Amino acid sequence: MNMTDVFWAMVIATILLLAGKYIRAATPLFQRLYLPSAIIAGLLALLLGPEALGRVVRLVWHEDAPLAGGVFSETILSIWSSVPGLLISVVFAGLFVGKSIAPPRTIWREAGPMVVHGQFIAWGQYVVGLSLAIWLLYPVWGTDPLAGALIEISFEGGHGTAAGLADTFRELGFESGADLALGLATIGVVAGVLLGTLLVNWAVRKGHITPPDEQTASEQEQMAEHDQREIVQAHERAARHLIDPLSVHLGYLGAAIGLGWLLHRGLMWIERITWVAAGGPELMRHIPLFPLAMLGGVCIQLLLDRTGRGARIDRQLINRISGAALDLLIVTALGTLSLAAIGAEFGPFVVLALAGTAWNLLAFFWLAPRLLGKDWVPYGLANFGQCMGMTVIGLLLIRMTDPHNRTGAMHSFGYKQLLFEPVVGGGLFTAASLPLIYEFGAGPILILTAIVMFAWLGLGWWQYMGHKR
Repeated sequence: MNMTDVFWAMVIATILLLAGKYIRAATPLFQRLYLPSAIIAGLLALLLGPEALGRVVRLVWHEDAPLAGGVFSETILSIWSSVPGLLISVVFAGLFVGKSIAPPRTIWREAGPMVVHGQFIAWGQYVVGLSLAIWLLYPVWGTDPLAGALIEISFEGGHGTAAGLADTFRELGFESGADLALGLATIGVVAGVLLGTLLVNWAVRKGHITPPDEQTASEQEQMAEHDQREIVQAHERAARHLIDPLSVHLGYLGAAIGLGWLLHRGLMWIERITWVAAGGPELMRHIPLFPLAMLGGVCIQLLLDRTGRGARIDRQLINRISGAALDLLIVTALGTLSLAAIGAEFGPFVVLALAGTAWNLLAFFWLAPRLLGKDWVPYGLANFGQCMGMTVIGLLLIRMTDPHNRTGAMHSFGYKQLLFEPVVGGGLFTAASLPLIYEFGAGPILILTAIVMFAWLGLGWWQYMGHKR
């Protein structure tokens, strides 16, 4: 493997992205599902690889037949398998660069109910997953207890988080976990759109919302290609009249990643001289770089705001860089997905998919109307869409139920991310959950996540559902 191999591996990935774009444009079903072009391109790469085309050729002919390993060489597949763990840091470093970081008091005032609802769903996904891992998946199928974190990693975190944690899965001895996570993330995206559309129609029939205005074809195309970015692009605070060079913005993201790396090293050093020196296990070395790169991005933005340079960031350009990184990440991750690993864990895979979807529906029907007030449908569907796999699905469902932002759901959803994504949905606890389960066992982490889940529920009841309603 050399730089020429890396170059051609990326060239092929971009060609697949282009093919995915045209396939989507020519397939009305994919457009109605709002299926991102990158996912289509990744599935195309999977079909042309050794897990699909290669397997068929080997079954029909023999192991040494042409295309027995698929269209792509082993070198390209090896490079692709390494790409997601690198590009995910670029995606997360750009989450908050170019956005005005509002004070926590302001965020809570504007989006408190949505924060409570989203946090309850996320921590509940751990409770559901770990309960299944302890009392069903391990006793029946012998599945690794780390599978208890898969629902939150895949549904709440999405493809980027699932791919970014692949190395952590491998380090902790659960190699099939990365493939299961990517498979569940794909199920979550499709189910989120289908179920979300059904819920919108249900809400219209029940009178919970007025029929939304029809979107124009250009609006639908714009929303569809908002696609893979697990980044809230609403309420950008950067001055739009500035157009900074691409290299400068890459430098800001590089600084955020570098700051995250220094933070990671510092935390590892502190852990070694305190926790590990007292006989505790090492945890920080299992935590990947990307959530700390996100914190690095927050620090960079705060520094820019403090020095009066925040307006120099073109948020749209940051979104372009992050979006391109996420596109390539999804293509390469899905292209190297192991169908054999999913087949070997098919029972747990189905159970986790059904249980995660059922939990998200329960949180929508039971908690959202009690917590989110009279406009609970657009607010609840925003969180439902995000907790099924991608932030953009939440944005899509807001657009479907409240296209003119009459309820303020879009505004609150944007603020909510500032108190949500640093912790769950790809944040620090999402990354730490795997080493925590590995070191302390599924039982203690189940107790921990259950306590946090009920704490959020209690806070919501006291603040919004009880006497203050």
